[in-house]
Amino acid sequence: MTKVYCYDRCSTCKKTLAWLDASGVKYEKIDIKGDHPNETTLRELHKKSGLPLKKFFNTSGMLYRELELSAKVPTMSEDEQFKLLASDGMLVKRPILVTDSAVCVGFKEVEWGEVVKK
Repeated sequence: MTKVYCYDRCSTCKKTLAWLDASGVKYEKIDIKGDHPNETTLRELHKKSGLPLKKFFNTSGMLYRELELSAKVPTMSEDEQFKLLASDGMLVKRPILVTDSAVCVGFKEVEWGEVVKK
C-alpha cells in the first residue's frame, strides 16, 4: 500500500493529496506531526530513497530555523541527524511518498508520476 506522510496545514501537502486523488492513486495518509516516523523508519526511508540525508530535513520550517539547524546539521553525525529527525515530525521534509519500490521526498509531479505508475 502506498503511504504518504503529510501535514494537513501544509499547502504543498494539500496540493499533493489532490494530485494523488485526481490520479486515482490509493494511499494511506499519515500525519507527519502526530504520527511522525521513528528513527528506524527514517533509516529505512533514507536507504530506500537513495537521497542524501540532508534532503529529509524541512529546511524551510519554523522549527528548523528556531533551532538554527542550518549551522548545526553539517557538523552532526548521521546517528545524531536521525535522532533529531525522529524527535519531531515538523523537522522532516514533507510530503514523503512511500511505495513498495521507492521513496520520494518533497512533491515533484513528474517524479511522483513515474513512481506511482510502476
